[in-house]
Amino acid sequence: MGAKAVVNDITIAETDTYETVEGNIYFPPESIHREYLTPTDSHTTCLWKGVASYYTIDVGDGQPLVDAAWYYPEPKKAAAAIKDYVAFYKDRVDIVAE
Repeated sequence: MGAKAVVNDITIAETDTYETVEGNIYFPPESIHREYLTPTDSHTTCLWKGVASYYTIDVGDGQPLVDAAWYYPEPKKAAAAIKDYVAFYKDRVDIVAE
C-alpha cells in the first residue's frame, strides 16, 4: 500500500510507507522530490505535535502553492514518529493512497 502527492500531473512525493496523523498522510523525508519545495518563514503550533514549518510548492507552472506543505523538524515526544515527514494540504495537492 503506497501513497503519492501530485500537483498538475507532477509527482512531488511517493512512498510505500507513511504515517497517518489526524487524517493527513505524512511522507518520509526520502520520498520527497525536494526540487519542487522551497522553505518559507511560516510556522504554526500544534499543542501535541509542536511547531510546524512550511514549504511552498512550485512545479514550474507559474502558480506556486504558498505554504501548501508542512513538517515538524523538532516535534514533541508524542509526535516523534513524524519528525521531518512532510504533509500536504489536500485541497491544494492531490493525495492518492492505495
